[in-house]
Amino acid sequence: MTVLSDEQQAGSTVWTPVCRVEQVPLAAGVAVLLDGGLQVAVLRTAGDEFFGLSNVDPFSGAAVLSRGIVGDVGGVPVVASPIYKQNFDLRTGQCLDEAGVRIDVHPLRITDGVVHVGVR
Repeated sequence: MTVLSDEQQAGSTVWTPVCRVEQVPLAAGVAVLLDGGLQVAVLRTAGDEFFGLSNVDPFSGAAVLSRGIVGDVGGVPVVASPIYKQNFDLRTGQCLDEAGVRIDVHPLRITDGVVHVGVR
């Protein structure tokens, strides 16, 4: 896997400001709707880390992951779907309960207290 620097990613990523940091509760998330109808779950861990994932639960098809339970499984930061309770790794989008299932991950950055979602 190739890891791009911030400068390399900046050229191919469109950043959209979505909310203020304080609008995302600790150990919880909020849903944001981007241009084109893309739904992203902005999630904040109890340790104050921010992650962006697709808001759509691939098992139910419902846009609910922003309402999931944010925590960790064996040291892996996760969100558990509020519908069927599958756990998704916040860093990679990989489902920990079903090896062949992964959801999209979106980069986040915080500038002047505002959360921005990146779309490539």
